[in-house]
Amino acid sequence: MSQADHDHPAPREHVDTLGLITSRGSPAYGAHTMLLRAFDRFATLITRWAGSPAAFCFALIIVLGWALVGPLFGFSEGWQLVINTGTTIVTFLMVFLIQQSQNKDSVAMHLKLDELLASSRFASNRMIGIEDLNEQDLHEVAAFYLRLAQRAKQTGPRKEAHSIDEEGLPTDKV
Repeated sequence: MSQADHDHPAPREHVDTLGLITSRGSPAYGAHTMLLRAFDRFATLITRWAGSPAAFCFALIIVLGWALVGPLFGFSEGWQLVINTGTTIVTFLMVFLIQQSQNKDSVAMHLKLDELLASSRFASNRMIGIEDLNEQDLHEVAAFYLRLAQRAKQTGPRKEAHSIDEEGLPTDKV
């Protein structure tokens, strides 16, 4: 890999058939439909509201209301089914909304880290996009940093600068 390739890595291959956030290396990453943008705004609003004290109070009031009407329904199976069905539906839908928000947050975090790596003279640009490596390759990179930590313990207070570029590791596959 030449220095020019090293400083400006080529975009990574991706599969993005539904316009989903699957790869930040995709030129189509920013090309979202109006429906996806609307879903993103909706998911962000709902997940932020769901984590608020108001949402907790709302859920608590529903549960207390359900418990208070229990005697009116004789604590019947139908009465129990109402809360079970309601919580199952809400949980099922929230999984997808929260996952979408987590995906977006994860991409934003990786982009910020990539910017820090790219802007640092001492950091290796080979680490940009490392999350696209397979698990075995990530273990090899982690092993490098474990060896580096051991070396730091041995050298004591003397600071040394090291980079992943010192090793022939799988970051070139990204």
